[in-house]
Amino acid sequence: MTTQARSSKPGPRRTLTENAIMDAALDLLDEGGVNAASVRGIAARVGVAPNAVYTYFPDKAAVIKAIVEHLLGQVDLAVFSDRNVPWRQRIESLALELRERLTAHPGAVNLMIGGPMDGPRALALNEHLMETLRDSGLDAGEAARASYLLIVYVFGSIALEAAELGDGPRGISEAEKIASRLEGFSAIPATSYPLSAEAAAIMATYVSTQQYRWGLHKVLDGLTRT
Repeated sequence: MTTQARSSKPGPRRTLTENAIMDAALDLLDEGGVNAASVRGIAARVGVAPNAVYTYFPDKAAVIKAIVEHLLGQVDLAVFSDRNVPWRQRIESLALELRERLTAHPGAVNLMIGGPMDGPRALALNEHLMETLRDSGLDAGEAARASYLLIVYVFGSIALEAAELGDGPRGISEAEKIASRLEGFSAIPATSYPLSAEAAAIMATYVSTQQYRWGLHKVLDGLTRT
């Protein structure tokens, strides 16, 4: 076989996987928001034609739903399985893990709250959460309502934090976020807003893990109060 013949052979085909598509979608989401995570944008990022992506996902709505499922699939549901661990501790571990994973991809938070979470992984998360709440002594109806309340608190808190960060720099520490907020709140005129001015240092910590935990504990306290 001649050198010319060998050089005319096609190179190896690029292998496209759902994981590669999801990685590209998350990168685009982090960089440019929901609009950037289009099928064409994903295809360009992974170096294939859009039709290759359509093989896996028929439209952008399917991509968005897959992103939600992909992120929820990274959550360790085994935290719910050990009933030797107190139910409150199990829920707190879940809430902290969700916050950690979603604040790493702020653009994904709105996807979580932008439509029904009815994929298999979302339903599995809700199922385990309701089972854990039943362990607290709640009946089936109360556990269902409590599950929704906790989801609203967790995703709502994360969404507010992500919205405040906006297009600002990524990767800044919690201490830096608090310091920046404190600088702004310290300028509140005490003569006009005395309570807010007095609470400036506390208001600055609203984006902290401490505040997130505090609110979670209050919610859990209320759920089991007789």
